[in-house]
Amino acid sequence: MPKISEFFGIHIEIRFLDHNPPHFHAKYQNDKISVDIRDGKVKGEMSERALRMVLEWLDLHRDELMVAWQQAANGKDPEPIEPLK
Repeated sequence: MPKISEFFGIHIEIRFLDHNPPHFHAKYQNDKISVDIRDGKVKGEMSERALRMVLEWLDLHRDELMVAWQQAANGKDPEPIEPLK
């Protein structure tokens, strides 16, 4: 599962050949979530602070995430995406 970004201890990954809808996975400490790229719907549990950062990052990079999703869905390495600063 390629890591496409990392910030403040949060790892963002997209799986190769994964199922729809387009989404990414985020890990922070022992917490794991998946986030729908289009609408920001979250599955899983994560601390409130870390979740806010993930959703802010999503808002900033939604178009890039869709490109990365398409790359991974086609079995190609997605391009890295700038971390939240």
